[in-house]
Amino acid sequence: MENKAERPEDLSNEDLARFILDMFHRIAVHHTLWYMEVEHQMGMEKALKTMGSAVDQSREIQLAKLGKLFGFSLVDGIPEPLLRLPRENLMRLADDVGKNWLANDGVWFQAVEFAHGMNDAKRCNDSTWARFSPFEAWSIRRLLGLPAYPGLEGLKKALRFRMYARVNVQSILEEEDGSLVFQMNDCRVQSARKRKGLPDYPCKSVGLVEYGYFAEAIDPRITTECIGCPPDDHPEDWYCAWRFRLKKDQ
Repeated sequence: MENKAERPEDLSNEDLARFILDMFHRIAVHHTLWYMEVEHQMGMEKALKTMGSAVDQSREIQLAKLGKLFGFSLVDGIPEPLLRLPRENLMRLADDVGKNWLANDGVWFQAVEFAHGMNDAKRCNDSTWARFSPFEAWSIRRLLGLPAYPGLEGLKKALRFRMYARVNVQSILEEEDGSLVFQMNDCRVQSARKRKGLPDYPCKSVGLVEYGYFAEAIDPRITTECIGCPPDDHPEDWYCAWRFRLKKDQ
């Protein structure tokens, strides 16, 4: 039903709250569009470096204004109420944010699938991961202060800070030749399909993009090998597994 309000001041409190939530969404989309255009004009490396400066300033400006309205202060750029949360609540919040991220990913996939079919959904999914994986690697490197070439030890550490690490069960094994094997022991998406009696979702095409691009963004010397990923057969104790090696000649 069309809203008859001529301006925001005419809205009911409920509709005004919806308007404000929509404004937050516009900020998020505008942020993304700025990044995409800088990447288009200047390349991913310069776009990430520029975003690193912009996001810190933007977050400080926005949190400062929200803090004045809601009565909280910032401590080194972090809302004080967040710092006062018990540690178990902070960990629960991290898990919930991870679940929300995964739900958001699924909502987008299904929105494309229902409107345009599975092929277009998979194509868009693979392309999205080609951008998200190096971005997430950059974000984790920045968060942890990893050096330019952190090697396999840096990758092992970074894998534990991925969004997926908050929603799935994973393990990392060290092989005698120095390579790392990453196993996704319990995948939230695949386990849900299994409970419904459905076959594994064939995620190998996106996995090759996701893990390969992530590892290379952590350290360009790292190579990625798929040990197995649906539709491949796999044992009961993992859904997908990946081997990472460090190039010896670099």
